[in-house]
Amino acid sequence: MFTEFPVERWLNAVDGSPWGAASGRGAAPHAPSVAMARRFLYTPEQRRKRDATAWTMVQGVLAPVQFAVFLMSLFLVLRYLATGTGLTAATASIVVKTIVLYTIMVTGAVWEKKVFGRYLFAAAFFWEDVFSMLVLGLHTAYLAALFSGAVAPRDQMLLALAGYTAYLVNATQFVMKLRAARRQEAAERTHHAADGQPA
Repeated sequence: MFTEFPVERWLNAVDGSPWGAASGRGAAPHAPSVAMARRFLYTPEQRRKRDATAWTMVQGVLAPVQFAVFLMSLFLVLRYLATGTGLTAATASIVVKTIVLYTIMVTGAVWEKKVFGRYLFAAAFFWEDVFSMLVLGLHTAYLAALFSGAVAPRDQMLLALAGYTAYLVNATQFVMKLRAARRQEAAERTHHAADGQPA
């Protein structure tokens, strides 16, 4: 639930991996290796659906928005924990971050349905979706603690930090999948070129 378009340029800039060594170019030029094929995220039909649906752009916009909200909220939460001031601002920022998370989860499930035929736990993103449930659970637990008043403000902030830590892990999972998708497409272009076929 974290797709290619607006973040692809950034990934190109930071991806320093030697794709020539990882793509199997040393193997026979007319067919991808079995190991490479197993790493492929999209079939040609799934890629067509991914590129055709407007939900891909929605996800591509929401992902960096969520990250920006996360950074601001993290600063406010850490400031409160360090100084004891700014509780209202920190609380509001966590609520906004959680709303954005819910939004990207719902729209991401729709995207997954459009591309893979199921709302969650498609094979290509199974473990990312599993970890997303943990992220969602921790953010929801924060809201429950906030609105019930059963947890002290400082402990609420610590619960939010646990959710943010899980979010960072989950975001890293999706970035790695984005890189894998880019590598798949680069490998396919290489093999098409070797066969003399249009990419």
